[in-house]
Amino acid sequence: MDPNLHQKQGVNHLNKVLSYAPFVAADGKATVHLTVEDWHVVADTLFQMNTPKEFLPDAIASYQLTQQNRAIELVTADCVITVEMI
Repeated sequence: MDPNLHQKQGVNHLNKVLSYAPFVAADGKATVHLTVEDWHVVADTLFQMNTPKEFLPDAIASYQLTQQNRAIELVTADCVITVEMI
């Protein structure tokens, strides 16, 4: 299975989140904001489109929806990243 354009864009956003998070991290936690549209692309990629784990960035150990499905929590070896909408 090849990823579709929506999934590719979601992975692109995830890579940007992972690259940016170290700049705002404190005590092993970071909060990164995405536009509503970009957040939904990431959420679709992770939770709606059955995207195979091998398509996702290797740095992501696990992920889940939090804050009553209004934030995505990404767990990496170095940091827990909360992705919120602005």
